[in-house]
Parts: sequence; C-alpha cells; structure tokens
Amino acid sequence: MFLFWSTTFIAFALSLTAKLFADSILTHHPLLFVRNVGLHFSENSGIAFGIRLPQAMQSILILCAMVFVLFLAICSDRRPFTQVSYGLIVGGAFGNLIDRFGDGFVTDFIQVGLFPIFNIADSCITVGVVFLLAEYLELFPRRKTGS
Repeated sequence: MFLFWSTTFIAFALSLTAKLFADSILTHHPLLFVRNVGLHFSENSGIAFGIRLPQAMQSILILCAMVFVLFLAICSDRRPFTQVSYGLIVGGAFGNLIDRFGDGFVTDFIQVGLFPIFNIADSCITVGVVFLLAEYLELFPRRKTGS
C-alpha cells in the first residue's frame, strides 16, 4: 500500500499547490497561451463538469463517493498500476474536498477550448479512472511472475 499512499500524497500536494497558485495569481491575471487555451480562475460550486445539485444531496454524494473509492482502493489487489490509479483518484478527490471545505467551491483554472474549466485534482481523478478502465479492459498485459 506504500505506492497507493505515496501517489495519494503527491496528487493531493500538487492539487493544493496549484490551487494556491491559482488563488493568488490568476484571480486578477489570467494567462492565455493560445486562443482558448490557458489558465483562467473559476469558482465551481457544483460537482463534475459544474453540475449543480441541492447542497445537501451534493455533499452526501461526494462523501459516499469518497468512502466507496477508499473502500475499493483498500480492498483492491496490490499491483503497482492499480495502487497508482487509486492513489491518483483519492489524492485528487481529497484535494477537491479540502478546497471545497474552506469556501464552498472548488478552484478551477485550466482552460482548454470549450471544455469546462478544470484543475489538477480533476486531471488526477480522470487519469486514475482511465488507468483503472484500461486495466479492467486488459489493455496492458500483465507481467508473468516466475514459476
């Protein structure tokens, strides 16, 4: 479980560090790299993709999702790829949860075209889910252990 907790910590730390940067720099000075691609401060009081639900329902869903993913992570197999995948998901989720706890919204700041603005934590969660899906679909062959 060392790899899981290490990945969780790194994803969480990167997420919070990036949000501190966004809060301190981007609130007044967005950075545009090319047309519709850049860093632009945004407050997201909703859940995924800015979807808004009644506050009580939203809080319950977030808490249930966190408990469920932690349960899956702890009960999953111990392969390194699985541990990293769950670590990205849990670290990103904790990053968003802590960010939301302070002021009721999540700081989003990465803008890519017309896609909803997102953050590092969202990216960690997405990559972790894609990794788990790829593993589930057996897109990456497992290494054979010596017999």
